[in-house]
Amino acid sequence: MTEPLRTVVADDHYLVREGTRRLLETTGRVTVVAAVGNADELMDAVRRFSPEVVITDIRMPGGGWRAGFEGIDAAHAVRAAHPRVGVVVLSQFGDALYALELFKQGTEGFAYLLKDRVGDMDELLGAIAAVAEGGSVIDPKVVEGLMSRRAVRGGTESLTERERDVLREMARGRSNPAIGRELHLSLSSVEKNVNAIFSKLGLENSADVNRRVAAVLAYLEG
Repeated sequence: MTEPLRTVVADDHYLVREGTRRLLETTGRVTVVAAVGNADELMDAVRRFSPEVVITDIRMPGGGWRAGFEGIDAAHAVRAAHPRVGVVVLSQFGDALYALELFKQGTEGFAYLLKDRVGDMDELLGAIAAVAEGGSVIDPKVVEGLMSRRAVRGGTESLTERERDVLREMARGRSNPAIGRELHLSLSSVEKNVNAIFSKLGLENSADVNRRVAAVLAYLEG
């Protein structure tokens, strides 16, 4: 049996962080080693408890970080001091600016999810597991917004509906077999769609999940 992932939860609202902690621990897949309310407590908890994953709200008092970007700055600070710790940033902001800010220093071990994902344990647990392994996840609602914006300027309209579905799953950090399971497609069909996406968007194909997410981000940002 796989050991539960050691996790630190950071949110300045007591009820939110305690609710998140209890929801996670009921799954049996996560052990919350600390639940903290500010930036200083977060950095101290990571140092003391050596978690595998940090879950932080995008708003986090203390630390001297940029107002409104504290959670993102905290994510970068955690990874700078503890490179093997994955970080999930929970945000109420669907604007791609925040996601792109998180990933600007690299995609490995980072996830950007909207806060309503706390109510969807499968999505949240999937992101936690992904960043613990060095993967990356972008909330599909953020990706959809980016794709819509790009389509207006002329870009993603060349993709078929199925290719758009596959692109969203790629942005979630899913591997080709996982995409097949999610969309009920054969592996060969997924690979065909992935190759078509990279070809149409002029992006280099790669089996590396992080590079795939980075490529998707680079295109959608442009």
